[in-house]
Amino acid sequence: MISSPTPGPLKALYDVPAPAKLNLFLHVVGKRPDGYHLLQSLFVLIDWADTLHFERREDGALQRHDRGDALPPDDLCLRAARALQQASGTSFGVDLHIEKRLPSGAGMGGGSSDAASTLLALNRLWGLNWTRERLQPIALKLGADVPFFVGGRNAFVEGIGEILTPLDIPEMRLAVVKPAVSIGTKEIFSSPLLPRSESVAIVAGFPAANGRRSEDGPETDYPSDEARRLGERKGSMSSDRQAQEILVQQLVDGWGRNDLQAPAQAASHEVSTALDWLQTRYENSRMTGSGSAVFAIVRPSRFAQQVAAEKKDMVTDLESNLKATPEGEFQELPDGWVGRMCRSLTVHPLRGWAQD
Repeated sequence: MISSPTPGPLKALYDVPAPAKLNLFLHVVGKRPDGYHLLQSLFVLIDWADTLHFERREDGALQRHDRGDALPPDDLCLRAARALQQASGTSFGVDLHIEKRLPSGAGMGGGSSDAASTLLALNRLWGLNWTRERLQPIALKLGADVPFFVGGRNAFVEGIGEILTPLDIPEMRLAVVKPAVSIGTKEIFSSPLLPRSESVAIVAGFPAANGRRSEDGPETDYPSDEARRLGERKGSMSSDRQAQEILVQQLVDGWGRNDLQAPAQAASHEVSTALDWLQTRYENSRMTGSGSAVFAIVRPSRFAQQVAAEKKDMVTDLESNLKATPEGEFQELPDGWVGRMCRSLTVHPLRGWAQD
């Protein structure tokens, strides 16, 4: 992890990561009077990230420099810098350089993560030393996913994204693929295929731990036989840790859903193709966020096999001979698709850049 901040402003911060997230499940549980949908989801950070560089300016100007495809003129990073500058009253500005590695329109929170890393980096670069609690109102105004990235921990997420319950999720291996198509969030949430259930689908984020069953959930009793066996093997483990590992096992077994997936599949056959592509290789697949990226949880047995394969500088899907670069990027994908083998992160790499 990157070290904690030192007192006083710095001159520059280079190679600042902005990691993506995956929604391991996403249930729509209601709708506010203002039209925003109420969600319950499990957000997990992964090691696929954009990279940002910050150089302090003395004249107060905020300048963005794109290293790659041009971003919108007033993107979330500039808005984040402007909001923090105005709220803090600092006289400093910044030259911000962005290396986009995360695909756009993927549902992986790339823009929100960039904005959160901007807030955390400028908190240090400008010598503000604000607490996380003080940064969060600014984060929420920028977008519903930004508070999660500022929070810096995997979390059970409720409301429109602003209610966070941090969870210590065991490390997972995840295959992530983004097809060429991008689907607008507005199109997804306005689809007649979007569930309109008002019932609460998740209880404290641990459906497997207490054997509860969602009213709208899948036709499977909880916990599953595999989860029960896991619980028996983990008998000496703390109850919280045991519950969290059982939850991961339930997700591998196919528990939960992404309520936005059906509208996305109706909008583009490529989403269905990508889901099938992963299903045949890993026996599970699900869309993240509002799409169009999809992912599969690599089962522990395959995880161990692939860790062994990595020692030979090659990640290999042993059943399909799917190859990846040493950085984890898949090489054999349809035209326009991007994907890579990822690991979940325990905490955000900038977790120490704001105090609790």
